[in-house]
Amino acid sequence: MLKKILITSVLIMFTLGSLSAAFASEGPGGNKRKGKYTYRKVVKACFERGEVDSATPKVSPADKKQAEWKNIFEGKNFGAFGCAQDWAALSDKDVLDIYSYLYNFAADSSTPATCK
Repeated sequence: MLKKILITSVLIMFTLGSLSAAFASEGPGGNKRKGKYTYRKVVKACFERGEVDSATPKVSPADKKQAEWKNIFEGKNFGAFGCAQDWAALSDKDVLDIYSYLYNFAADSSTPATCK
């Protein structure tokens, strides 16, 4: 009886440890909700200045896979977004938040999203 309880406890602890490690290592550590807001704010500012055609972002999280978002943000290659001066003015935290938003809702994520 004691042996069953001990084995069950060890298995439960191992499972919980594995799950928490998997979630802890999942993607960038920014605030994805703030990233969505900041991303839309940047696009809206560009639209108001006439640099882009629409106030709705032309690049959506589901346009790319997580590995592609990782390459873009690690290489700081923001050309596809347009609005270069706005991207250059963003703080590292804001860029991390936008990265978290795009990465967590990428085409191969569990919850792909589009900007609407």
